Amino acid sequence: MDILSSILDEMYFITITVVDWIDIFNRPKYKHILIDSLSYCQKQKGLKIYAWVLMSNHLHAIVSAEEGQAVGDIMRDFKKFSSKRILAELENDLQESRRHWMLDRFRFAAANDKKIARYRFWQEGYHPEVIHSVDFYEQKLNYIHQNPVKQETVAQPEEYLYSSAVDYAGGKGLLKITFA
Repeated sequence: MDILSSILDEMYFITITVVDWIDIFNRPKYKHILIDSLSYCQKQKGLKIYAWVLMSNHLHAIVSAEEGQAVGDIMRDFKKFSSKRILAELENDLQESRRHWMLDRFRFAAANDKKIARYRFWQEGYHPEVIHSVDFYEQKLNYIHQNPVKQETVAQPEEYLYSSAVDYAGGKGLLKITFA
C-alpha cells in the first residue's frame, strides 16, 4: 500500500446519478454505452479507474487523472457525451415501454436550466470525495463492490458483470483497472 499512500490526494470517490433516480441501466444497451464512454475516457482523456460499479440508476467509482488532466474536466465531458448517446438511443427505441415517460422526466429536469436545450440526463455534479487515507480507500472499495450484493442482484461481488469486483478477484472485467 506504499504506492497507494503516495497517490491518495489525487484519487476521488465519485458518484454520478441519473435524474430522478430513473432505472435506465437495467437495459444492457444503455449499460454498454456507459462502458464504451468510460473506456474512451480511459484511452483518450487520461482517466484512471481503480474501482467502479454501475447500478440501475447511478455509477460509483474511484478515479484519478493522468498528469496534466483534471478529473472534473473528464467527468464533464463523459457526462455530456454519454448522455447524448443514451438519449439518442432512447428517442429511437420503440421497444422501450418506458420511453415516453423517461423522456418526459428528462425534459422536465431540463426545463429550468438555460444551459440545456432538451433533456437533462444526469444530476448536477459528480460528488468527488478525495481519497484521504488508505482506510477511506478500502472503505469505498468495499462499498463499491458490495453495492450489487446489498441490492440482492448477486450473492458475491465478483458475479456482477458491471463492476471491477471481478478484477479484484483475479478475473478480467469490462474496463481496464488500475490497481493501487
